[in-house]
Amino acid sequence: MLDTELIEILACPETKQPVHLAEPDVVQRVNRAIAAGKLKNREGGDVREPIDAGLVREDGQYLYAVRDDIPIMLVGEGIQLDRV
Repeated sequence: MLDTELIEILACPETKQPVHLAEPDVVQRVNRAIAAGKLKNREGGDVREPIDAGLVREDGQYLYAVRDDIPIMLVGEGIQLDRV
């Protein structure tokens, strides 16, 4: 699990908005879409690996995956939540 202090200093790499830990139901929805082969990142690439957690941008539009306690804070790797 990500350290609370780390989450507090992280920000969206595009907009600099704060991020918060995704709710478990959001993580489940994302992982179901990944398992179904229906999820793409912002760059249009297939998301193939399930996520352990996610960091959601303050406006709720994008999620940044967390795998093995490492947040993947790259603009192109963002997952648009209204497509999940």
